[in-house]
Amino acid sequence: MPIRWNVPQHEEALERLNDALPAGRGAVVLGPDGCGKSTLARLAAEGYAAAHPGTLTRWVTGTPTERAVPFGAFGHLVAISEIGKPGALLRAARASLEGLGDLLLVVDDAHELDVLSATLVYQLALAGTARTIVTARADKAPEAIAALWTDGLLDRIDINAPGGQTGRAEVDAFLAELPGPARAVLDYLAVAEPLSLADLTALAGAGAVSAAEELGAAETRSRGGRSDDPVVYTAHPLFAERALATLGADDARRRRTEVVEVLSRRPSEYLSDRLRLASLALDSDAPQRAADVAVAARQALRLGDLALGERLARSALDRSGGLAARLALAHALAWQGRGREADAVLAAVDAGALAEPALMDWALLRAANQFWMLSEPERATAFLRTIRGKVSEPGPRTTLDALGATFAMNAGNVGYAVKVAGEVLQSPSADDQAVAWAASASALCAARQGRFGDVEPLAQRALAAEHPGLLRFTIGLGQTTALLMAGRLSAARDVAQQFTDFAELQQPGRAIGEVLLAHVLIADGEFAAAAALLAPAAATLERTGYSWGPLSLTLLAIALAQQGDTAATAKALSRAESRHGTKSALFGPELGVARAWRLATMRDAHGAVAAARDAARMAERGGQSGVALRAWHEAVRLGDTRAADPLARLCGVVDCAVGGLALGHARALAAGDGAALRAASEQLAAVGMRAAAADAAAQADRLGG
Repeated sequence: MPIRWNVPQHEEALERLNDALPAGRGAVVLGPDGCGKSTLARLAAEGYAAAHPGTLTRWVTGTPTERAVPFGAFGHLVAISEIGKPGALLRAARASLEGLGDLLLVVDDAHELDVLSATLVYQLALAGTARTIVTARADKAPEAIAALWTDGLLDRIDINAPGGQTGRAEVDAFLAELPGPARAVLDYLAVAEPLSLADLTALAGAGAVSAAEELGAAETRSRGGRSDDPVVYTAHPLFAERALATLGADDARRRRTEVVEVLSRRPSEYLSDRLRLASLALDSDAPQRAADVAVAARQALRLGDLALGERLARSALDRSGGLAARLALAHALAWQGRGREADAVLAAVDAGALAEPALMDWALLRAANQFWMLSEPERATAFLRTIRGKVSEPGPRTTLDALGATFAMNAGNVGYAVKVAGEVLQSPSADDQAVAWAASASALCAARQGRFGDVEPLAQRALAAEHPGLLRFTIGLGQTTALLMAGRLSAARDVAQQFTDFAELQQPGRAIGEVLLAHVLIADGEFAAAAALLAPAAATLERTGYSWGPLSLTLLAIALAQQGDTAATAKALSRAESRHGTKSALFGPELGVARAWRLATMRDAHGAVAAARDAARMAERGGQSGVALRAWHEAVRLGDTRAADPLARLCGVVDCAVGGLALGHARALAAGDGAALRAASEQLAAVGMRAAAADAAAQADRLGG
């Protein structure tokens, strides 16, 4: 007869955990599997709740099964809307927990959490919404969980298993001696953990769960939340893993099929439950209807889970060949940067057989994929024109025009983009998707044209339109650009930071957010910090087709050059130039500035000034007066004594604080006035433009001012 599985306890660690709860936000208990982390968490939670009767304790446990589903581990605590962006869903989930009052949240095995669940834990700790106990393995923790202790939000408590870590051989021997009913409990949990006590009893038989608990193989918990139904977990992290390995593929599939059949008897109103069931059913002999799987795929994509969305969509398409499944799969592939695969999926559609609404869904996705992921902007623009000629309703035409305006903006045709987007925004036929595209493009174009007062109203209109995707970063770049030109660098950093405070962890969103922040850091003169963000962001974005990829490399070259790293600058600039094209032509002036700074690292002062002038003139020719103003100031920083006249002309049409500062700098340099340069340096430093301030000061030193 197997013995009860004993878990070590740690008195010193428990004392530290008990002290951390009343004194602060809580603690993270780190250690290997089987070292007693969960026991410590339970004892500390029980002790704190007993000492604070008004405390509401809620448990969240990460498992491999629930990790496959967005918000899987929090499914019993928060109701997840079917529509919305990950950031909005996180805010809603956090708000629902903030309303619970004095909350003690215990997050067990946090290294097994999905990205959104891990992000929610971080945000709750950051906001101080709940006292939190987190257990995890440090070597497997998601980024958001690791940030709990690296950012100093929760105390870190490390523990080790006495006598070493529990071995797989010991676990296998324990499992081999379990009687049939108790072993059946573990087999079912191996394919789907946790399971409700009622469902597991139906599967394994009456008394099986009690037997497993008596032998230390499983444990039943009441997690609280939307249901008081107790749920069953394995009693040791290795039990499910080793039980699954022993089962083998065929028996695991049979067990999974039985679980799916039981869970399907009581359809859930909660999205996380439905996604979990859909995921389980993929590897069972009880498949769901293809149409339902396609719906689940779209829901997974709305939650930002591209991998699950792809799995579900591919399964639905293999069984049905339907357009809904095909579009979901193409979305999942395109958003992962796998444009050729997405195009092949879409090319199989007979467009002539589609009704107008279906034609629009197909055409918009295919055009966007052609423009960004396939780097075929001319083909994409021509394709949009062809489709526009085939649709008769004003609403669809307006949506096509909105996407066309976005294409035009990225291709550097700012004036045309503003004209078309403006017509879309004035149209009564424009739906949310059209408004989101048109307003986000208009906001960024306004910032680059120097119409800074128009940026925020357009940004807010775009943000009010419910449309998933990466448009919020386009809006963010417009907002931060306007704030930078107003000399409000601190506010610009705050806006940019919102995109990197774990509100956006899914790639490529995380990388794009880091590009936004790095853009502000460069203006602030924090080149090392900017480069540290841009190097990994560029590596991620290079695997996609987004125009953020060339921009990230361009900004990386600028940041490296201003640190004096000649070799690294040349490498980054070469990569930026090789990836730059029509789809990123909007950022051509920035590429010119990067060339200027590279020449400066090579001590080619004349060439550097000439390159900066070329960048400024390129911006002016493209109607990007705001960008031109910045580029002329870069020329001044590099020693251009003839930039005052073009800057004065631009300041006549672009009203912003930085324009005045740049003009003062340029005039002081042109006059060779050391005292005026010193004054310009002080003014630039006052708004946070420290690198430009340092350049003005150095120029004053050379003049003896």
